[in-house]
Amino acid sequence: MTMIKHHIPDDMLMRYSAGTLPEAFDLIIAAHISMCDECRAAAESIDAIGGSLIGDGPGESLSPGSFEQTLARIGSGVPVAPRLSRDPALPVPLSDYVGGSLAEVKWRPVGMGVKQAILPTGPEATARLLYIPAGTAVPNHGHSGMELTLVLQGAFEDETARFARGDVEAADADVEHTPIADISEDCICLAVTDAPLRFKGWLPRLAQPFLKI
Repeated sequence: MTMIKHHIPDDMLMRYSAGTLPEAFDLIIAAHISMCDECRAAAESIDAIGGSLIGDGPGESLSPGSFEQTLARIGSGVPVAPRLSRDPALPVPLSDYVGGSLAEVKWRPVGMGVKQAILPTGPEATARLLYIPAGTAVPNHGHSGMELTLVLQGAFEDETARFARGDVEAADADVEHTPIADISEDCICLAVTDAPLRFKGWLPRLAQPFLKI
């Protein structure tokens, strides 16, 4: 059983419940929630509180027969089997974005053996899969906005902590780090950003516009 130690920040769970996050952040939070009992329970509690607040608000009149029509649609529905991912490394919410399995991912090299695949999400934020060979370091960088990184396979470590499968690192403008993949296994992550990273080295800065990082 995976022991998840690092979770989605509470404020982002609330924004997820309210539907105010960009698609890329919705994706990574949904993926983490599907792997993490603790965050799934927290999200359900937030949803319940939000539903209660809506229920206490002023109501809207419905057309005659609306309630009966709704019950009829529910009663005539066909039971839907739970969705399963074809790839055990991929959470179900992420599976459709990558074609069903990691074998379908069209990786592009970014240097030092690291590869990425940018996923099709809305323009407000960017979601990308990262493949980092075992023992390889990602260049030192800071953040102009928020970055969430979810570990799908392997693990990585930086100046703050170690992150294994299911863990999420939340890095904002106060975080500067050099993530290093664990030596035991190649690391695959889902990373989401809402602003460009701030690299220290001149070579990553030079390649940044072409790699859309």
